[in-house]
Amino acid sequence: MSKRFERLEKCYKCFKEKIDFTPDVALILGSGLGDYADGIKQEAVLEYSEIEGFPVSTVAGHKGRFVFGYVGDVKVVIMQGRVHYYEGYSMEDVVLPVRLMKLMGAKILFLTNAAGGVNFDYHAGDFMLISDQICMAPSPLIGENIDELGVRFPDMSNIYDKDLRSVVRNTAKALDIPLREGVYIQLTGPNYESPAEIRMVRTMGADAVGMSTACEAIAANHCGLKTVGISCISNMACGITDQPLTHAEVQETADRAAPLFRKLVTESVIKLAETLK
Repeated sequence: MSKRFERLEKCYKCFKEKIDFTPDVALILGSGLGDYADGIKQEAVLEYSEIEGFPVSTVAGHKGRFVFGYVGDVKVVIMQGRVHYYEGYSMEDVVLPVRLMKLMGAKILFLTNAAGGVNFDYHAGDFMLISDQICMAPSPLIGENIDELGVRFPDMSNIYDKDLRSVVRNTAKALDIPLREGVYIQLTGPNYESPAEIRMVRTMGADAVGMSTACEAIAANHCGLKTVGISCISNMACGITDQPLTHAEVQETADRAAPLFRKLVTESVIKLAETLK
């Protein structure tokens, strides 16, 4: 057994000692979107600090806990606040929650984030279904492979599952919620990007930019979690407008978009769970 898996098992054992719940769908909530978990039918809450060896989020707006409960009749586990590479954690720490939710029993991972719009056609408050990604942060698979979870050289041709994307796309259409679709790029942060860096990532084919998500999606694919993701375009990226970027702006836009976000995520989770039957 690898040392990495031993650490993961310790976290899982700690979870099992406190919570008796097996989720079908796992969700990670991005900046300004964490209140979604407060509105579901909750069965239990587990603070990250209660899990031995578990990394704790230090970012404002990230509560730092797992919420277990139901979206409709669907059993879910929600990460209310994620851990970021820019906080000084290793990539192993950053993706440990994804791997733990896999051990909890989750079969689908629903990723959300607040992102900067790189595509000139986008506007603050838009939702973007992630079709593909570019990861400019270190791969979470560097180092000893966790053979218990996946192969050494995993395929990444369908990171954001085509069938799950279709479900979310059709759900948005039925709800009459505009939904863009594009490529997300993860940079390390914590600084926002320079105008020259935004021109670079646009040339590379990115439509939205952020500081999370891509590494989590890689780890999810490695361990067999089907993945789908939505970005809330919280601001237009540096250089597209003359306005300086702030974290407060990110949270403010996410707060405004929250009612539509809740509706889209709720109905999507219910429809996604139907693919497991």
